[in-house]
Amino acid sequence: MTTHHDTIFALSSGRPPAAIAVIRISGPRAGFALERIIGRVPPPRHATFVPVRDPASGEVIDEGLALWFPGPKSETGEDIAELQVHGGRAVIAAVLAALGRLDGLRPAEAGEFTRRAFENGRLDLTAIEGLADLVSAETEAQRRQALQHLRGLLGERAESWRQRLIEALALAEASIDFADEDDVPKEAMAQALARIGPLADEIAQAAGAGRGERLREGLRVAIAGPPNAGKSTLFNRLARREAAIVSPFPGTTRDVLELHLDLGGYPVTVLDTAGIRETVDPIEREGVRRASEQSAGADLVLWVLDATTIGPDTAAEVEQARALAPDTAFWIVVNKIDLVPEAGWQTIESWFSQELTVHLLSGLTTTGLDKMVNAVADYAAGFFTAEPALVARARQRALLRETVSALHAARAAANDGREEIVAEHLRLATRALGKLLGRVDVEDVLDVIFRDFCIGK
Repeated sequence: MTTHHDTIFALSSGRPPAAIAVIRISGPRAGFALERIIGRVPPPRHATFVPVRDPASGEVIDEGLALWFPGPKSETGEDIAELQVHGGRAVIAAVLAALGRLDGLRPAEAGEFTRRAFENGRLDLTAIEGLADLVSAETEAQRRQALQHLRGLLGERAESWRQRLIEALALAEASIDFADEDDVPKEAMAQALARIGPLADEIAQAAGAGRGERLREGLRVAIAGPPNAGKSTLFNRLARREAAIVSPFPGTTRDVLELHLDLGGYPVTVLDTAGIRETVDPIEREGVRRASEQSAGADLVLWVLDATTIGPDTAAEVEQARALAPDTAFWIVVNKIDLVPEAGWQTIESWFSQELTVHLLSGLTTTGLDKMVNAVADYAAGFFTAEPALVARARQRALLRETVSALHAARAAANDGREEIVAEHLRLATRALGKLLGRVDVEDVLDVIFRDFCIGK
C-alpha cells in the first residue's frame, strides 16, 4: 500500500540507452538515500561530482552528478535528490536496484511526482493539465499554449475570479447575518451584486469558443468525394507513404484513415474517407455512412473530383455534397488535371461558383499539391487564435460555464428578493472555481489526469 509519506524514486529522463540518465528521489528519506548511495548530502542546488555506490557491497556503480533540493522549495514541495549518471541500461538498472533496497524507498507510480507537487500546493490543477499537454505537444502552437497554461495562464485568472467571488459572498452573507451591526455596510447586498455582474460577463467571455480544446486535438480535414476521384492517392501524397490502398475499382476505401500533420506549427488531422455514392453493398454502405459523418464533423472538407468527369451537372452535384456539411468550410479539389490539357483548366474552374475555393492538382504528378497544402496551413493559422487560448480543456470550460450559471441564478434570486438564495448561488459559483483549480472535490478528476503521465514525472 502506498502513502504520501513514502519516499519515491524513478528514472525521469528518456528511455535508455542515452548519454545521461536522470534519476529523481522525492520524500522525507531523500537525504538518507543520498547519504547511503554517495556518502553525503551535497550543498543545496549545487551540482556535485560524486561516485555512486551500491550501499550493500560498497561497489562503485558509476560516477556522475548529484543535486539536492530541500523542501518546500522544490518541484514537489518535498526534499528532492537527483542523480545524473551515464544512460546505459546496466547503470540505470543498478542504481534503481540499489535505491530499491533502501528502507522507506519505493518506485514511483505514474505521475506521482507531479501529483505530490499538486498536493503540496506547488501547482494547481490547470497548471498540471498544461504540463500534461506540454509533454504530449507535437506542434509549435500546442507547445506555446501548453507552456502558458503551465505558467498559470488560466490558473492565475481563475484564482483572481475566485477571490472576487469570495469578497462578494462575504458581503452577501454579512448583509443576511449581521444586518443590524454598525460596521456592516447598509448596501452590502447591492455591493455584492454590483461585483458579480461584470465578473459573470468576464468569465462567460473566457468560456466562449472552444478553440483551445481544438488546438489540442488538431484541425480536422476530411478528404471526401465520389469514388475513384483520387482521394486515397491525395492522402498518400500528404502522408508521403502508401498509407491507403489505391485501386481503379470503386469502393476500395471502406473505413476512415487518419493522418496527423504539422502544418506551419499547427496540428492537422487529415481523414481519408470512402467514396460517397448509392450502393447495395452493406459494407460499402457503412463506409459511406462514416464518410458522411466525418465530413459533417470536420472543420474543413476537401471535396475531391475527377477533372475528366467535370461538366454542366457538376455544380448541382457540388451543392448536393455541401448539404452533407452545411456549417463546415468546403473546398473543391479538382484532381487528375494531368489528364486534361492545360488550356482547359480555366474552363473547369468556370463550372464552379466564385464563392467556392477551388484547387486544381494532380495526385500523380503533384502539380498544385504544395499550393493546396500551404492553403490548408494558412486556414489552420486563421482557425486557431494567434495567442494561447485561456481555456484548453472541456473540463475547464464546463466549470467556467457552471460558475456563470450560478452567478446568473444569484442575480435572478436577488431580483426576487431571496437573499439567502443569492448567497447559496455565490457559494456554488465559488465552489465551481475551486474545482477548476483543484481545491475541492477533485479526487475523481485526479486519477483521470495522472493516469496519462509517464513514470518519473
